[in-house]
Formats: sequence, C-alpha cells, structure tokens
Amino acid sequence: MKKTLDILFIILIFFIIYFFQVNFFTWFNIAGIMPNLFVALIMLISLFMKKKSGFIFGVLFGLLLDLFVGIRIGINAISLGIVGLLTEILDKNFSKDNRITVMFLISVLTIIAEVIVYILQVLFLDANIQIYEFIKIIMIEVLYNAMLMALFYPAFFTFGNKLEEDFMNNTFLNF
Repeated sequence: MKKTLDILFIILIFFIIYFFQVNFFTWFNIAGIMPNLFVALIMLISLFMKKKSGFIFGVLFGLLLDLFVGIRIGINAISLGIVGLLTEILDKNFSKDNRITVMFLISVLTIIAEVIVYILQVLFLDANIQIYEFIKIIMIEVLYNAMLMALFYPAFFTFGNKLEEDFMNNTFLNF
C-alpha cells in the first residue's frame, strides 16, 4: 500500500512540476531559460527507488511530455530514460547524503539530458545547429537547476529517504 501511495505521489509531483514548467517558470526565467525540473524528479527516483525505476519513470514521463508539448514523440522519453540509467550508474560513485554532490550530479545530468535532446532535434527535426546559443542555454539551465537543488535539497533528501525505506523493505506485511 505504501509503495502504491508513493507511486501515486510521484505521479502527482510530475503534474505539479509540469504546471510549474508551463506556467510559473514562464514568468520567472533567466534570459528566457527555464530550469528542467523533470531531470531532478528522475534523479530522485533513480537514487532512492529500486533499480531501473528511474529508467522506467523517465521513459513514461518523457512520453507524457512528448504528448503534451513535444513536436516529435520519443525525444524526451529517450533523454529522461538515459538520465534514469545514468543516475543509477553514478549512484554507485557518489553520495546522495551530500548537498554539493547532488548539486554536481544534477548539473551533469542536466547537461547530458540537454545534449541528447539537442542531438535528437538536429537529427530528426532538422533543427539549426547554433552552438553558442546552445551553450548559453545549458549554462543557465545548469545554474538554475543547481540553485533550485541547493534550495530544496532538504525536502528532496527527506522524500528520497522515505521512498528508499518503502521500496527497499522486502517484508510482505507491515504492521
């Protein structure tokens, strides 16, 4: 029951993040650039839930994003799925108990996610290659994501530990 409620809560968080991305951050952006909070959500899932959960949620949430706002279905799904897999790999090398480490991890994952989206857009949508603008966007988005992670790390870590406790507990009945 706890796992089901956790998954429903994660889905609710996805829609809240979607609302923030579409509405709130259109007003509060830096040079027209918004953070990518979906990378943080997939990172949270990958760090604290069972293995491959980040990949599965990344693909599913990416498909939803592609359906809601995407031009081509699959670009966000591929990007967020890879973010989920990479987070699981990097989790073995980094400590999620340290705010600076998590800020560094979200910075690296933001860069990777945006590079993947950019490459896929160039390949499949014949987007123009504009390296200077792309680097500017990545730098601002990385700073934005890192600042938000620094600010919300206590909530991130608390919810993550609750997820880990609920999903790593293998007992059948909990009373």
